[in-house]
Formats: sequence, structure tokens, C-alpha cells
Amino acid sequence: MRELERFRAAVRSCAAGGTDAAAAAAVTRELADDGLATVVLVEGASDQSAVEALAALRNRDPAREGVCVVPIDGAMGVARFLRLFGMRGLAVNVRGLCDEAEEGHFRRGLEQAGLDRGLDRSAMESLGFYVCVTDLEDELIRALDVVGVERVLTAEEDLARFRVFQNQPAQRGRAVERQLRRFMGTTSGRKARYARKLVLALDPDRVPRRLDRLLVSV
Repeated sequence: MRELERFRAAVRSCAAGGTDAAAAAAVTRELADDGLATVVLVEGASDQSAVEALAALRNRDPAREGVCVVPIDGAMGVARFLRLFGMRGLAVNVRGLCDEAEEGHFRRGLEQAGLDRGLDRSAMESLGFYVCVTDLEDELIRALDVVGVERVLTAEEDLARFRVFQNQPAQRGRAVERQLRRFMGTTSGRKARYARKLVLALDPDRVPRRLDRLLVSV
């Protein structure tokens, strides 16, 4: 599949509804015919960066494999995307990744799409949908540990900024892991950049289980 960014834009426009939805749906179907096999629904750009970074680490080429990672800008609208890609829509394989706080939205979306009722986390995983604990950044920080994450910050010339951030009144007394998560979300684009950098810094046997199983399922 070649025009991934155009496809993502059309998908989001189609799911949003409104006057442009019909035209966006036509573009979505046209581009999907160019070899789309699987869609991976994630909440935001940082999750997309992490999934694509792990694919690169595993020497996989999602575009060539017909896989498109689609950030849906939050979990509340996941049901619309599931309908778009489900059997009554484009009828492609759909996988997903969400934070623990958004598990309910994904569960309800899957149930509304007709994929069984009363789904628990294990059943969601059997469908290819994985829940990060607490969120993906938290899982990556645990996998690398604080020393490993600070090593990445050093390589990105951000460690001094992080030390200043740690000394802010609101951050004093917080666990370093919480400080790291907050720091990565303080500047536009930083969260997505570090999602990629942290994944690429992982040892192959330290990849968070949910992220690993998601890629295996694709």
C-alpha cells in the first residue's frame, strides 16, 4: 500500500462524518484496494510511532505488507472506525492498542461491532486488541528502566532539560517514572519522538508484551 498518509486522512474524515464523509469514504475504498490487508487502530501519534518503530526493529515493512497504523485521536470514537473496517465496511483485518483508562471504550466498540459480548481483557487480546498498563509510555519506561530512559534522553540532548523539569515545584517528590512520563508530554511532538526512540533502544527480549503481541498478530 503506497499512499498511507492520504489513506489515514481520508479514514479520519470518513469516521468524523459531516459533508465530506461520502467523498472521504470513496477515497478510503479506492486506496484500500491498493493492497490494504490490516489496519491497526491506536489512540494517537505516539502509539503509531512506537508500533512502526518496533516493526523497523523487527525488519518488517508495514506498507509493503499492506498494514496501516491509524491514530484515531482518542478512544471515544473507536466504534466508528471498527464499523468502517469491519465486515459491513472494508472487510479488512483490524487490530488495536489502547491505554488502560480507555479499555472500556475499546471493549464497547468491539461489542457494538458484533464481536461477542462481555469481553474481558483476555478475550480482547484473542481478537487482536491489547491494553497497555498504565499506558504505552509507562510500559516502555518499565521495560528500559530509569537508567535506560535517561540514556536515551542524553543521546537526544534532553537530559539537562529533564533535570530542570525535575526541580519544578510540581514535580518534586514524584517518582522518577512519573516525572519522565510527564516530561515527554510537555512539548508538542516530544511524546511521539520518544515513543520511537525508546522502542529502538530496547533489547529484543525486553519489548513490552502487549506491543510485541500486537505486532505478532498483524
